[in-house]
Formats: sequence, structure tokens, C-alpha cells
Amino acid sequence: MLDMRRRDLTCLIIIEALCTLRSHRAMSAGKLPRIVFVTPIGRSGGATDGDSWNGLVTAFLQGLRDFGYIDGTTMKFEFYSAEGKPSQVDEIAARILEDPPDVVVAGGGGANEVAHAFKRLTRTVPIVMANSSDPVMQGLVLSLARPGGNITGFSGNTGPDFEVKRLEILREIAPYVSKIAYLGLKIDWESPVGIAVRSAAERFDAMVIHAEHASLDYSRAFDFILKEKVQGLFVGRNPWNYSNRHAIAAFAADRRIAAVYPTREYIEVAGLISYGPSLSVLYRRAARYVDKILKGDKPADLPVDQPSKFELVINTKAALAIGITPPATLLARADEIID
Repeated sequence: MLDMRRRDLTCLIIIEALCTLRSHRAMSAGKLPRIVFVTPIGRSGGATDGDSWNGLVTAFLQGLRDFGYIDGTTMKFEFYSAEGKPSQVDEIAARILEDPPDVVVAGGGGANEVAHAFKRLTRTVPIVMANSSDPVMQGLVLSLARPGGNITGFSGNTGPDFEVKRLEILREIAPYVSKIAYLGLKIDWESPVGIAVRSAAERFDAMVIHAEHASLDYSRAFDFILKEKVQGLFVGRNPWNYSNRHAIAAFAADRRIAAVYPTREYIEVAGLISYGPSLSVLYRRAARYVDKILKGDKPADLPVDQPSKFELVINTKAALAIGITPPATLLARADEIID
């Protein structure tokens, strides 16, 4: 058993050395730096029902352009998606590493899954997480300040207190709401965020129940919400909800349910109100980390950063459609009002 472990370790070291050598040869030969964007869910464009991350990919590419990187001219950009089948991420990672890129961007939805897949296969190819969740707890980095390996990037995790604030905003725009459905995965419901949201609701005599959705199937969750006759909807912060934001926002609007969302992208597709970090800013900032790495910085020395900009966005047309008049105090605090 010990000999087998030594042999496996020796093979890994040889593979790593070959990957590093090929990467260095490519750079020294004057080849364009190759930047690979990988996500387990979503597409970069062409989706018909919300399953598109085109806006965030565009934000990332715009960020690269600010540093002089233009696809086909000063760099080569590639996009890969498992199309909602996370089990394929490992296969995609292995295929990509046959010709190691200069940087891998773990983005779209499920940055942690992408980072884990590549970490299992390489310790040298730099990985930048555009929007991860609890990377220290997930074992992806040693600490936020000193990642210590080949992985760094940004964490979009806002924490329980921030999500409780989101619940309070729902009550502020729709004070009549007393029964609220939490639309999320089981892991969302059982997380510190889910526990904190439930506890906070009790303080103002409201009740939060779990409307559990499957990865790609929302029919049971929607049926449950209708059966329970909820008045409010708290949409969990996960990539599946983001990818299906058109369907979620349309369901809430059709059923005249007041809903609070985690980011502005939901409001752009007729959602009511959102409060959360600006994802486009995170993706543009990820481009800066890619630039730093291409210029010689090591991921181990680049701290995992956190959101710096938060947005309160209100769709007054959506409010009118379900019979809500947003209070003037809330409108005054809004970063953007969509009519």
C-alpha cells in the first residue's frame, strides 16, 4: 500500500512538472496567454429561459479589456460549462489540463465545485474564483488573507446578518407578509443563513417555511408555495436560482407574491426587490487578479477578497403589478429604481 501511494505521488509530481514546463514554454514562445472560464451550470449566451451567465462573462471580459486583453489579439479565451451536470466538471477539468491554460477562472455558478475539480488534478495551474462561498471552510484555501496554494479569487458569501437584512427589506416593502417561503436547496435551508432567517422571522411574528427545489426542477417547489398560500418569497442565494431567475420572477409576479432576491439580475427580469453584492463588480475584479497572475503574482500571495459594493434595487412596475406601493423611505435608500 505504501509503495502504491509513493508511486501515485511520483506520477502526480511528474505530471505537475510537465504541466509547468509546457506552460513556461508556451509563454516563452510568445503564444497568447490562454484564459479558461469554467462553470458547472449556465451558458455564456444564447439561453432562452434565464439559464445564461452572459452578463457576468461579459463583465469579466470587459475587465480584461481594461488591462489590455482582447480575445484573439492579446489573449485566448475559452468558455466551458457542464450545463447543469456537476458530475461532468471533473471530466472538463481533465480535458482542459491536457493542454494546461495560463489561468482557470471558476465562475458562473458553483465556483467551489470547479475549484475543487481542478485542485484534485493540479497544484500549479492558477485558479481564480470569481464568486466562491466559504472557501476556507471548503478547504480550498488556508485563509482569506493567505490562500497558500494555487487558488485565490473572490468570495460572494454575505453571511447570516446580511441575509437577515434582506428578510427585513421584504417586510419593509410588504409589511402584510407573515408567511414566507424560503426557496432554496436543503443545504441552504440548513445553513447558518437559513437558521438565522427563520429565527429573525419569529421576532416580528412571521413564519418561514422551506420550499425546496431540485437542481433543475422547480415544479414541486412552486406547487408547495401555492398549496401553502404564502404571501412572501425569500429567494436563496445559490447558482441554480440565479440560472432560473426568469422562471422564479415570472412565477412570483403571476401569483402576486412579494419576493426579495439576492442580486439585481432578478430585478432586470421583472423581480420586485433585491439587496446584495454587485456580481458584475466581482467579475470585473476577478479580471484584475488574472492580470496580476499573468504578470507573475502567485495565487498563494493574493488574498481572497470579498464584496465591496452592495445594491438595493427596486422594480416599481413589478410592485404596482402586485398591488404594492414601496414606502418613500425605502425608495430613498435604493441604489437604483427600475420603472
